[in-house]
Amino acid sequence: MKLKNFTPLAFLASLGAGGVAVMPFVLMQYTIEHGSDLITRPQLWAQELSNISHIYYYSLETTMILFTFLHFILTIWFTIKLFKWMKTDKYKELIENPLTNTAILAPLISLLMTMNVFIGPIRYFIPGLASNFQSMMFPAMIFWSLVFLLVMFTEIKLLGISFRKGFDITKINFGWLLHPFLLGMLSVVGTGIAAMADNSSIANSAAFMSMISGSMGIFLLFVKMVVLFKSHFQSSRLPDKYFLPSFLIVIPNITLFALSAFRIGHFLEHHHGFNLGAYFYLVIGISFAFEVWYLLFGLSLLKEYFKENHFKEFYITQWGLICPFVAFVVLGAFAYDIILTNALFYAILALTMLITIVLYFELLVKHIRCFVSENTKVGCED
Repeated sequence: MKLKNFTPLAFLASLGAGGVAVMPFVLMQYTIEHGSDLITRPQLWAQELSNISHIYYYSLETTMILFTFLHFILTIWFTIKLFKWMKTDKYKELIENPLTNTAILAPLISLLMTMNVFIGPIRYFIPGLASNFQSMMFPAMIFWSLVFLLVMFTEIKLLGISFRKGFDITKINFGWLLHPFLLGMLSVVGTGIAAMADNSSIANSAAFMSMISGSMGIFLLFVKMVVLFKSHFQSSRLPDKYFLPSFLIVIPNITLFALSAFRIGHFLEHHHGFNLGAYFYLVIGISFAFEVWYLLFGLSLLKEYFKENHFKEFYITQWGLICPFVAFVVLGAFAYDIILTNALFYAILALTMLITIVLYFELLVKHIRCFVSENTKVGCED
């Protein structure tokens, strides 16, 4: 990808890789009996497993390893490109345009996903991290607090530009939901620290800061959803093909805020003596029920897109298809543990995970071809 054609939305590829790496971990965490802490590799293989189970869990571990490496390789590569690109006039043009400046949020979402990769897959494979997990909370809190300040500064700056400059609201698309997406990812990491930290000062600080980002994110999600649906209902047709994949970005937003609420519940039980019981059922149940019908609705709108466009060409916004499927499986794993513990539901989650992995490699191959071919008809800058 040439520097003049670079876009921060490329980080959706590294974000997606991190999400796919986390997906098998979450599935094992909430479908395998292992105690109250996060699952580790020794806990999994200490159980009596059939030959088929051995093959299945080895495939999940392979997926975690492969996509963890992909996440870091792509993150490093795109970060180098990003810092070079930020010195060009293209960066200033993007930031000052309220219709396009949400793209700059993708690197921050990917950075927060890196923290989830450390907590999930990396910790799963490294016994030293698992046995010293609480000692990691203070440095994790410091790093997350710095990211928190950067995210809040960036969000307020971009919102200020939108209010000062104004823009044609008929031209907005669902990519506009990267604002609450980022705030949701920030909150889910913060509430994770709050729920898991034994130190009450760290836990309370993380919980309150997460409430700041979470309340802002939920507010923006509600406002933007109302505006987006109003705009689309007034339109006589679907958006251009470049924006169609973003229809499903509602799903990761719902997952992130649902998991933040879920983890706040565990924080209240752990540090404040609450007994929330049915609260967890309602939070996960209502959120996952919403995602089921919305995923079906979104896919019905994308039917012609997949038939006529997706497999014939590549544009960077196609990476936006990965996170919705990752989010559906992740929240589905929670739902399996709390609401629907049956084999058929698990099979649906496993199949969705497989489809997501295949889709990721399909996009990666197209992206690489776009990168190496100067005469391609499709552009990485779109």
